[in-house]
Amino acid sequence: MDKKHMELLGYHVIDVVTGFKGVVSSISFDLYGCVQAIVSPKMDKDGGIGDGRWFDTKRLRTTSPKLVMEVPTFNIPPGGQKLPKYQEMPVK
Repeated sequence: MDKKHMELLGYHVIDVVTGFKGVVSSISFDLYGCVQAIVSPKMDKDGGIGDGRWFDTKRLRTTSPKLVMEVPTFNIPPGGQKLPKYQEMPVK
């Protein structure tokens, strides 16, 4: 997996084909090699939140050098007080 796709997470972007703007809120890797991102738009003037749209990551360009929020590490340790322990390790 190329980390450049994950590095889009949390940045303001624009889709160069449609001009759609927003923040990358999720990245998806599918079985066939497509890497896509959900781009979530800003709230409208009435406070409504529009639907996010899926775009191929190669169509997206960042429009701001700053993240909108800290990106999680996605490390989930097995066991512990708040997390259930794996009965067995997940299959690769």
